[in-house]
Amino acid sequence: MAAPHPSARDTDPQRLAQLGLLVNALLAVVKLVAGLVGHAYALVADAIESGMDMFGSVVVWSGLRIASRDPDERYPFGYGRAEALAGAVVAALMLGAAAGIAIEAVREIRTPHHAPAPWTLGVLAVVIVVKELLAKRVASASAATGSVAVAADAWHHRSDAITSAAAFVGIAVAVVGGPAWAPADDWAALIAAGVIAVNGGILLRRAARELMDRAPEPALLGRIADAALGTSGVQAIEKLKVRKSGTALYVDIHVQADPALTLHDAHILSGRVKGAIRARIPAAAGVLIHMEPYEASGDATRGEPIEPEKVP
Repeated sequence: MAAPHPSARDTDPQRLAQLGLLVNALLAVVKLVAGLVGHAYALVADAIESGMDMFGSVVVWSGLRIASRDPDERYPFGYGRAEALAGAVVAALMLGAAAGIAIEAVREIRTPHHAPAPWTLGVLAVVIVVKELLAKRVASASAATGSVAVAADAWHHRSDAITSAAAFVGIAVAVVGGPAWAPADDWAALIAAGVIAVNGGILLRRAARELMDRAPEPALLGRIADAALGTSGVQAIEKLKVRKSGTALYVDIHVQADPALTLHDAHILSGRVKGAIRARIPAAAGVLIHMEPYEASGDATRGEPIEPEKVP
């Protein structure tokens, strides 16, 4: 008997958020204890980052649960924006964690302290492997669903793997180099803070774009336009706007057809256009068709790719 397809279970955003919460809680405790006992501030900083990851997983999980609600009278376009909002919160957490780690790393660099214990390297090696595997799994789910919140969660896991790798290098230098190189793990924590800050800024920008209704990539608009223009009876497209809410897309398109069509026939044609778009773009949760008379001298598009309006 064939094995069940793993995609539905393995890419379920809420299940992955729960898994991330459990893993982050366990790793945060392990790294904090190891860092304090082994005199490795880079490991303590890593534990703090894992703690932020844990809170970030809670935010992502909550955002996904809200986003999964069906549209209602109060929110006719659904709750999908909760995903982008959760992604923005996680990105802000990453920036906050980066600032806190950087400040503490500078303080530790200026303060003489014991060199880290060699055995802390083994703890970090395990952490790096676990977090990178989790990051790849969550990133696959993000690619499958298009969720900004899941993408932020994946980068949160990857940033933890990066800080752990930086801590590993720093502690290794401190252990091999002796007392003169004791601050190496603190410098590693400072470098890791910079990496986290950069990734947090990228994720925050992506979430802000979705919250501000930035136009999607031209390739997606072109696929929608092709689906409409490929419908028999459609002679041109005048306007096409698309906005994203969570993993759903809402399409607003002006279609031109024969001016002699009756209202009944125009209504049937609009239904066919809507069906063609949804067949080509399954994520199109809403498609609003505006039927207009075809004007050969107008600015309508007849097969050329649709470009999004310029946005800042």
